Amino acid sequence: MGEQDLAGGCACGEVRYELDRRPMFVHCCHCRWCQRETGSAFVLNGLIERSALTVIAGEPQRINIPSESGSGQDVFRCPRCQVALWSHYGAAGDAVAFVRLGTLDHPDACPPDIHIFTDSKQPWVLIPDGANASEAYYRRSTTWPEESIKRYNRALGRS
Repeated sequence: MGEQDLAGGCACGEVRYELDRRPMFVHCCHCRWCQRETGSAFVLNGLIERSALTVIAGEPQRINIPSESGSGQDVFRCPRCQVALWSHYGAAGDAVAFVRLGTLDHPDACPPDIHIFTDSKQPWVLIPDGANASEAYYRRSTTWPEESIKRYNRALGRS
Protein backbone atom coordinates (compact mmCIF):
# COMPACT_ATOMS: atom_id res chain seq x y z
CA MET A 1 0.00 0.00 0.00
CA GLY A 2 1.50 3.31 -1.06
CA GLU A 3 1.00 6.79 0.42
CA GLN A 4 -1.30 7.75 -2.45
CA ASP A 5 -3.71 5.02 -1.29
CA LEU A 6 -4.37 7.03 1.88
CA ALA A 7 -5.15 10.38 0.26
CA GLY A 8 -8.67 11.55 -0.35
CA GLY A 9 -11.05 14.42 -0.62
CA CYS A 10 -14.48 15.69 -1.46
CA ALA A 11 -16.34 15.46 -4.77
CA CYS A 12 -15.47 18.94 -6.05
CA GLY A 13 -11.79 18.75 -5.02
CA GLU A 14 -11.78 21.80 -2.75
CA VAL A 15 -10.85 19.79 0.36
CA ARG A 16 -8.06 17.21 0.23
CA TYR A 17 -6.56 15.19 3.06
CA GLU A 18 -3.98 12.48 3.74
CA LEU A 19 -3.80 9.80 6.39
CA ASP A 20 -0.29 9.35 7.79
CA ARG A 21 -0.99 5.68 8.55
CA ARG A 22 -3.64 3.02 8.19
CA PRO A 23 -6.72 3.39 10.38
CA MET A 24 -6.67 1.66 13.76
CA PHE A 25 -9.84 -0.22 12.86
CA VAL A 26 -12.44 -0.06 10.08
CA HIS A 27 -16.18 -0.30 10.70
CA CYS A 28 -18.74 -1.19 8.09
CA CYS A 29 -21.78 0.12 9.96
CA HIS A 30 -25.21 -1.11 8.91
CA CYS A 31 -27.25 0.80 11.55
CA ARG A 32 -30.37 2.64 10.44
CA TRP A 33 -28.90 5.93 11.59
CA CYS A 34 -25.91 5.58 9.24
CA GLN A 35 -28.25 4.47 6.47
CA ARG A 36 -30.31 7.64 6.93
CA GLU A 37 -27.31 9.92 7.28
CA THR A 38 -25.53 8.63 4.19
CA GLY A 39 -28.50 7.68 2.02
CA SER A 40 -26.85 4.29 1.55
CA ALA A 41 -27.02 0.77 2.95
CA PHE A 42 -23.97 1.25 5.19
CA VAL A 43 -20.98 3.47 5.83
CA LEU A 44 -17.28 2.60 5.98
CA ASN A 45 -15.53 4.50 8.77
CA GLY A 46 -11.82 4.24 9.41
CA LEU A 47 -10.97 5.17 12.98
CA ILE A 48 -7.69 7.07 13.10
CA GLU A 49 -5.90 9.45 15.41
CA ARG A 50 -6.85 13.00 14.46
CA SER A 51 -3.14 13.83 14.58
CA ALA A 52 -2.61 11.33 11.71
CA LEU A 53 -5.12 13.12 9.44
CA THR A 54 -3.63 16.07 7.58
CA VAL A 55 -5.72 18.53 5.57
CA ILE A 56 -3.60 19.40 2.53
CA ALA A 57 -6.06 21.65 0.68
CA GLY A 58 -9.11 23.66 1.62
CA GLU A 59 -10.75 24.00 4.99
CA PRO A 60 -13.53 21.60 5.94
CA GLN A 61 -16.59 22.99 7.69
CA ARG A 62 -17.44 21.51 11.10
CA ILE A 63 -21.17 20.88 11.50
CA ASN A 64 -22.82 19.41 14.58
CA ILE A 65 -25.65 17.02 13.73
CA PRO A 66 -27.84 14.73 15.85
CA SER A 67 -26.77 11.17 16.52
CA GLU A 68 -28.65 8.12 17.71
CA SER A 69 -26.93 8.33 21.11
CA GLY A 70 -28.32 11.82 21.63
CA SER A 71 -24.81 13.24 22.11
CA GLY A 72 -24.52 14.52 18.55
CA GLN A 73 -21.55 14.28 16.27
CA ASP A 74 -19.37 16.82 14.52
CA VAL A 75 -19.17 16.11 10.81
CA PHE A 76 -16.46 17.74 8.74
CA ARG A 77 -17.74 18.59 5.24
CA CYS A 78 -16.51 20.40 2.21
CA PRO A 79 -18.02 23.91 2.42
CA ARG A 80 -18.76 23.88 -1.31
CA CYS A 81 -20.03 20.38 -2.24
CA GLN A 82 -20.99 19.35 1.34
CA VAL A 83 -19.46 15.86 1.11
CA ALA A 84 -18.90 14.42 4.61
CA LEU A 85 -15.20 13.59 5.03
CA TRP A 86 -14.92 12.56 8.70
CA SER A 87 -16.67 12.83 12.05
CA HIS A 88 -15.88 13.12 15.73
CA TYR A 89 -18.23 11.58 18.25
CA GLY A 90 -18.47 9.33 21.24
CA ALA A 91 -16.02 9.11 24.08
CA ALA A 92 -13.08 9.71 21.72
CA GLY A 93 -14.16 13.30 21.04
CA ASP A 94 -11.73 15.22 18.83
CA ALA A 95 -8.86 12.78 19.45
CA VAL A 96 -10.14 10.20 16.95
CA ALA A 97 -11.56 10.84 13.50
CA PHE A 98 -14.05 8.49 11.86
CA VAL A 99 -12.95 8.96 8.24
CA ARG A 100 -15.52 8.21 5.55
CA LEU A 101 -13.35 5.80 3.61
CA GLY A 102 -15.43 6.22 0.48
CA THR A 103 -13.75 9.63 0.18
CA LEU A 104 -10.30 8.05 -0.24
CA ASP A 105 -8.93 8.09 -3.77
CA HIS A 106 -8.49 4.33 -3.35
CA PRO A 107 -11.20 3.24 -0.87
CA ASP A 108 -10.36 -0.42 -1.48
CA ALA A 109 -7.10 0.20 0.45
CA CYS A 110 -9.00 -0.07 3.75
CA PRO A 111 -11.49 -2.96 3.78
CA PRO A 112 -13.70 -3.42 6.85
CA ASP A 113 -12.33 -5.12 9.94
CA ILE A 114 -15.86 -5.64 11.24
CA HIS A 115 -19.47 -5.29 10.13
CA ILE A 116 -21.52 -3.77 12.94
CA PHE A 117 -25.25 -3.45 13.59
CA THR A 118 -25.91 -6.28 11.18
CA ASP A 119 -29.29 -6.81 12.84
CA SER A 120 -30.50 -3.78 10.85
CA LYS A 121 -28.59 -4.31 7.61
CA GLN A 122 -30.50 -4.31 4.36
CA PRO A 123 -31.55 -7.88 3.54
CA TRP A 124 -29.93 -7.76 0.10
CA VAL A 125 -26.50 -6.87 1.55
CA LEU A 126 -24.45 -10.04 1.78
CA ILE A 127 -21.66 -10.17 4.33
CA PRO A 128 -18.88 -12.51 3.19
CA ASP A 129 -18.59 -15.87 4.92
CA GLY A 130 -16.01 -15.68 7.67
CA ALA A 131 -16.18 -11.89 7.98
CA ASN A 132 -16.05 -10.44 11.47
CA ALA A 133 -19.61 -9.28 12.21
CA SER A 134 -21.71 -8.20 15.17
CA GLU A 135 -25.48 -7.79 15.45
CA ALA A 136 -24.96 -4.60 17.46
CA TYR A 137 -21.77 -2.95 18.70
CA TYR A 138 -18.86 -4.94 20.16
CA ARG A 139 -16.17 -4.88 22.84
CA ARG A 140 -13.04 -3.12 21.63
CA SER A 141 -10.93 -5.07 24.14
CA THR A 142 -11.81 -8.41 22.55
CA THR A 143 -12.07 -7.33 18.92
CA TRP A 144 -9.29 -4.89 18.08
CA PRO A 145 -5.66 -5.92 17.57
CA GLU A 146 -3.45 -5.05 20.55
CA GLU A 147 -1.48 -2.41 18.62
CA SER A 148 -4.70 -0.65 17.60
CA ILE A 149 -5.89 -0.57 21.22
CA LYS A 150 -2.55 0.97 22.21
CA ARG A 151 -2.88 3.60 19.48
CA TYR A 152 -6.43 4.40 20.58
CA ASN A 153 -5.40 4.75 24.21
CA ARG A 154 -2.42 6.97 23.29
CA ALA A 155 -4.72 9.18 21.20
CA LEU A 156 -6.96 9.63 24.25
CA GLY A 157 -3.97 10.32 26.50
CA ARG A 158 -4.30 7.04 28.37
CA SER A 159 -0.86 5.63 27.55
